[in-house]
Amino acid sequence: MTSTSNSLIRLTAAEMSAKLRAGEITSVELTQAHLDRIAAVDGTINAFLHVAEAEALETAAAVDRSRAAGGTEAESLHPLAGVPIAVKDLIVTKGQPTTAGSKMLEGWMSPYDATVVEKIRAARMPILGKTNLDEFAMGSSTEHSAFGPTRNPWDPTRIPGGSGGGSAAAVAAFEAPLALGTDTGGSIRQPGSVTGTVGTKPTYGGVSRYGAIAMASSLDQIGPVARTVEDAALLHELIAGHDNKDSTSLPEAEYPEGRLPAFVDAASAKNVAGLRIGVIKQLQGAGYQAGVLARFQEALERLRENGAEIVEVDCPSFDYALGAYYLIMPSEASSNLARYDGVRYGTRVLPEEGPLTIERVMGATRAAGFGDEVKRRIILGTYALSAGYYDAYYGSAQKIRTLIQRDFDAAFEQADVLVSPTSPTVAFPLASKLDDPVAMYLNDVATIPANLAGIPGISVPGGLSEGLPVGVQFLAPAKQDARVYHAAGALEQLLNDTYDAPLWAQVPALEEVTG
Repeated sequence: MTSTSNSLIRLTAAEMSAKLRAGEITSVELTQAHLDRIAAVDGTINAFLHVAEAEALETAAAVDRSRAAGGTEAESLHPLAGVPIAVKDLIVTKGQPTTAGSKMLEGWMSPYDATVVEKIRAARMPILGKTNLDEFAMGSSTEHSAFGPTRNPWDPTRIPGGSGGGSAAAVAAFEAPLALGTDTGGSIRQPGSVTGTVGTKPTYGGVSRYGAIAMASSLDQIGPVARTVEDAALLHELIAGHDNKDSTSLPEAEYPEGRLPAFVDAASAKNVAGLRIGVIKQLQGAGYQAGVLARFQEALERLRENGAEIVEVDCPSFDYALGAYYLIMPSEASSNLARYDGVRYGTRVLPEEGPLTIERVMGATRAAGFGDEVKRRIILGTYALSAGYYDAYYGSAQKIRTLIQRDFDAAFEQADVLVSPTSPTVAFPLASKLDDPVAMYLNDVATIPANLAGIPGISVPGGLSEGLPVGVQFLAPAKQDARVYHAAGALEQLLNDTYDAPLWAQVPALEEVTG
């Protein structure tokens, strides 16, 4: 890559937007720089399952023509017009394959766009392509993709988190300035933590889920992936809002003042004087690496020094959140994935021998089309929903979910936002936990409660441990997404004052790491 291209991809999305509007750069130059970066490093990272070069450049050229025309045509452009973006391959995109990281949907082309993709296209953001993920979003490391694992740009021998490791790695490696992810139990925030990026899980229903391939419908949420809190806020403002095509979409009238909050304004507020920050007692201590806890305590001290009130909150039901989640999520997943049977949806595999019956076609298709982790969760969910066990397992898990929501309600009476480490560890080596599903599931212990309660959360880089990123998570009451942007934006600015360069800019050059 040229030095000019290298400098372009290292701008924030907000800086790219400003330079595009000022006429200092063109969208074609910016988009091509990212495509060149993908060509240079994605052979190592494997963040992308599909690169839409021709479509991205066509969109970029159209934006440049509109800007050059001036007048109302240029003035009507969205601030993010011309800024490239990547899309998690769980979100359907017309004209590009959507595989959900599974052989079951290999090569499938959606006939329609997800609502969030419609909004991106309307804003005229060039879509660079589709990013890798754990199959059907089931995983915490992006090692369960049918198309190979994604690698962490900080150390390609380590995982980038999951299930949205492709989106996080693409942003961390400067292959894209922004990306879309989905968060069911932490699949935006946990990858953000281990790749040094910012990931937001909006309030459940605050962003349309229409067009996101469902895993667990009561938990799934689309959200932004970025390098800075401001960039995440910019993308969140674009994709948020009510959607009649999504029955779980919140009316904007339910938000404060009857409209969505100004996330970007909240993200730029550095003052935390008087902000009550609750430290969750259950989300620290045993199981958390010493370096993670050290960075977390340093972040708390920075906030305290600048006027925040730090209090400890007790959420006893959180001790049962992991178990409840891994009953509710597989149960919903087993129902949602029942459609992929070789008859109604998905690829079709015929049995090698014996009579050709529907049951045998379904069995052969699901055996060949699904990976081990998907099969494991389908079996677990089907068992939890079966006659004689429903009340004991799924019903009990839903009761725990109610208790967790009550714990949050009580905690938010004491604090404006809650805080914890995002992940108990830094990125672990590839393949180190593949044979131990329970150990893998424990990576989501801090992020799962927010999904069970439907509240917003964000992960922001909080420092380095062993040369690898550590994430700090902020949580707020439902529909109060602006609060997490305020707290995370303030911490980001306070830490940037401490370091010579922002944490996201300290990722090692991949060319040097890979030799």
